[in-house]
Amino acid sequence: MFEKLKKILSNREILKKLMFTFLILLVFKVGTYIPIPMVDTLAIKAEITNNSFLTVLNAFSGGGLSNFSILALGISPYITSSIIIQMLQLVIPKLKEWSQQGEVGKQRLNRVTRYVSIVLALGQGLALLFGLGARPENILVAGALKDKNLYWLFYIYMAIVITAGSCFTMWLADLITRNGVGNGSSMIISAGIISTIPAMFTTLYTKYFGSGQTPAGWACFISIIVLYVLMICAVVFFEGAQRKIPVQYANRQQGGKSDIPIKLNSANVIPVIFASTLLSIPLTIVGMLGQNTSTAGYWIEQVFSYQQPIGIALYILLIFFFSFFYSFMTVDPETISENLDKQGAYIPGYRRGEETTNQLAKMLFRTTLIGATYLTILALVPIIVSKSYGFTAQEASVITIGGTSLIIVVGVAIETAKQLETASETKEYKGFLE
Repeated sequence: MFEKLKKILSNREILKKLMFTFLILLVFKVGTYIPIPMVDTLAIKAEITNNSFLTVLNAFSGGGLSNFSILALGISPYITSSIIIQMLQLVIPKLKEWSQQGEVGKQRLNRVTRYVSIVLALGQGLALLFGLGARPENILVAGALKDKNLYWLFYIYMAIVITAGSCFTMWLADLITRNGVGNGSSMIISAGIISTIPAMFTTLYTKYFGSGQTPAGWACFISIIVLYVLMICAVVFFEGAQRKIPVQYANRQQGGKSDIPIKLNSANVIPVIFASTLLSIPLTIVGMLGQNTSTAGYWIEQVFSYQQPIGIALYILLIFFFSFFYSFMTVDPETISENLDKQGAYIPGYRRGEETTNQLAKMLFRTTLIGATYLTILALVPIIVSKSYGFTAQEASVITIGGTSLIIVVGVAIETAKQLETASETKEYKGFLE
């Protein structure tokens, strides 16, 4: 490991890319502290703490939403747009055709994704502002509250600023992708999540040692740190786990062998994000309308809040549903079977065609079942820890043991490390040949 690290750090080209990436991430982080004019950020933080979906969105924006900054939505509209365009390829033949046209088709899809991102950013910004602004005192400063007839104009202006901030974030992500290290969008999300870690440890220290050190406080503090480390190790293992399907090539000399790797968690973090988003929409609407104390509000909270038994059951079902849906969408057994047939390859013990397709589908089903179980446990750990240790809503929003954030950070770290290692080896071979 130290040899690999030494090789990477001794490469000037990689060091320049690393420095450039850190510089862009610093610009992004500074942007999350620039608030939108006329916004009461203290009131916004209180609203976000009580909403699970907004808490996730705030983590993805690196705290930009809680500060209600010009980068309040961060890169999330672009990520959502990418997922939507990917899913639409199943029903819109033109998009499917572009995805198979190499670099030219990729550029077209990227252009469409960006246009959709702008529309989504404007829509999300307006929904967020008009929703929280159903009670204007939730977001507007005292000076703006005097002009009651201009509330809608304030909200539209703020939405345009938020949309411009999302476009700026997309541009920063592009700069990282082209001139820095790793995928720009992933790096920005990861940087936003990592920047909240010091706040987590500060909150833990204040909770257990704020009024003096006690054996019980030390026990709780150490147990949470150990659990956090164990969760990181578990995520690293499961994110790297693969099921390798052996493949043989009939038309190669002496029968060439290879394998098809299927990730244990093919869907990555998307099922958890979709499940939490769908559950949060009814709760957000009830909160915006101020119906939390009504009978309808009570039952909506029981059904859709994953702090309640019915909500937890629904949360688990949605994670499993989206895990299977997204895995079979991204890893299509029929397409793989056709490609194997074209290459003169086969899975030992199975006939080409329908039998191979069925076998691939069975293997994908089994791995996805394990992956969905892993995702469910990881998503429930923060809820269990929060209940077990008696965290308040504000503490639980900061102290995140497990959950989507950990999967994203670990996944991005693994992919970036692989990219850096490949780049250092490529440079070494290039120098040898020259």
